[in-house]
Amino acid sequence: MIIATLQQFLDPFQDAILPLGDWVEVGVRWLVDNYRGVFQAIRVPINLVLSAIESFLLAIPSLIFVLVAPLLIWQLTNRGLALACFSGLLLLGSLGAWQESMTTLSLVLTAVAFCTLIGIPVGILSATNDRFEGILRPILDAMQTLPAFVYLVPVVMLFGIGAVPGVIVTLVFAVPPLIRLTNLGIRQVQKEAVEAAAAFGSTPNQLLWEVQVPLAMPTILAGLNQSLMLSLSMVVIASLIGVGGLGQMVNRGIGRLDVSLAATGGISIVILAIVLDRVTQAMGQPKGIPFHKRGPLGLILKWVKSTDSISEPSVQ
Repeated sequence: MIIATLQQFLDPFQDAILPLGDWVEVGVRWLVDNYRGVFQAIRVPINLVLSAIESFLLAIPSLIFVLVAPLLIWQLTNRGLALACFSGLLLLGSLGAWQESMTTLSLVLTAVAFCTLIGIPVGILSATNDRFEGILRPILDAMQTLPAFVYLVPVVMLFGIGAVPGVIVTLVFAVPPLIRLTNLGIRQVQKEAVEAAAAFGSTPNQLLWEVQVPLAMPTILAGLNQSLMLSLSMVVIASLIGVGGLGQMVNRGIGRLDVSLAATGGISIVILAIVLDRVTQAMGQPKGIPFHKRGPLGLILKWVKSTDSISEPSVQ
């Protein structure tokens, strides 16, 4: 008896003292019972955006997509990235993962769109309000450090299964870097620039939107790039709750011990990640050439101008 009491005294943590798991379960069930309609309403705009993007991407013939997408990337970035994009898209089609790649791309683009709508305003607010930033910081720490598997269950209970809950899970995981880097970029704007604008009579709103945000744009775009990469890294985990695409290919391959299927899905994710990462990084860099004078648009305008000059009669 004495030995058992001593052992219990020396090891008091054999049983749970704080039933945190029970509290979380009670809280989630209370939300489900009382606010299920609210969470189902949240699904509507996400589902609309996701369905529109996925339908658009799948409606484009693969050959047209392979030819047009590199031209757009050339116009926005440079010729080298356009060739890399062309090669990556050809490889995705050759691997037989085209439809799954478009499904995954629609998921990622939807998640990034909502990350932008939420992350940039919240980041701007945290940059202009120190108290709000102090409250937000531990929340962002928890969102980034909590394993994604942990909040899969409450998300499924609140939103069900399917692509929309997958977007929500991805959003929770991917939005913190955008908030942090938006906050950091605005706070790191040189004080001299802000003081000079204030000296010329700029209002606080003008200082924010015409000075601080434009100067912080490279950092904000870096945060957007990080959110994009984190969204793509979540596709395999999101497939556990019914999200299709490349992540589902990987999970099916693991479940069947099918190395070829899992490898095809994994390599396709890598190709998509490399293309998206390089493109978004290049879009955030200064070009030095006006938009209408570079890329295929610049070539077309030069050709039209040269044709017009040749067709004009010479003045004697």
